[in-house]
Amino acid sequence: MNMIRNCLMAMVGAAVLSGCGTLSKDIAGPMVISFDHGATDTLVELGLEEKIVAVPKTGLPDYLGHLAAARPDAGNLKTPDLDVVADAEPDLVLVTGRQAESLEALQEIVQVQDVSLLGDDYREGVQVRVLGLATLYGMYEEAESRLQALWKSVDQARDGITGNPQVVVVTHNDDNFSLRDEPVVSQLLGLEQPDVPAGVESVTRGTRVFTPATPEVLADMAPDHLFVVDRSAAIGDEPLDASTLRRDLQAVGAGDIEVTILSPGLWYLSGGGLQSVRLQVQEILGAL
Repeated sequence: MNMIRNCLMAMVGAAVLSGCGTLSKDIAGPMVISFDHGATDTLVELGLEEKIVAVPKTGLPDYLGHLAAARPDAGNLKTPDLDVVADAEPDLVLVTGRQAESLEALQEIVQVQDVSLLGDDYREGVQVRVLGLATLYGMYEEAESRLQALWKSVDQARDGITGNPQVVVVTHNDDNFSLRDEPVVSQLLGLEQPDVPAGVESVTRGTRVFTPATPEVLADMAPDHLFVVDRSAAIGDEPLDASTLRRDLQAVGAGDIEVTILSPGLWYLSGGGLQSVRLQVQEILGAL
């Protein structure tokens, strides 16, 4: 609860600093540009679509595609278009760590609020972000109601999974695969991953750690289901050829593993929002 309270105070403070509390719109609160799709879909779910003055259109997930037509293009999640941001004159820009290289430049233009998910508890992290955003618009109670409905549907989905399937989630990047810790799968739905074989060593690149997931490693792990988050497809590179992956698994005796390629934009570029969490849960259940 302390985390939630502190986050709400920070976000309300951002609204005050930017003069967002006295706008003459139907709903008081800031006009924004969001460089986090989960935050964006939360605003849409709360009926605040009119508060979004521009969107980063490069890589915009399909489920948010309707936002693009009537709004200027604010660039992409990693590199905001600073000229568009300035011209759109938002009261607040929502960011995460993805925009670290552009943060100082953004702060010279407009008030910036970090809406990154906090902590290791995914459900609590989503709660903090959703309630923080809603508080900027005086919609705390509405957000609480939406969250209760979301968690009820997630819990029902979790309870409806039968057979204790073992699953592995991997990220695909340029024909390479690495194990992916996906909290929607592990924390929200409680699906278990088989143990990683002894001798498989993780690789550190900068601050990130990657655990290779070759067909041989996946064969040793022998999950019932393999879920693939295709980073290459999400960022506009050559997408994964699913038939090649299935053939490679067949070649090492793992042809019975069910393979599902998840929606790239939803899983790699979005998440942690009222809409995205629900859509992700539905996609996993549909595959199982």
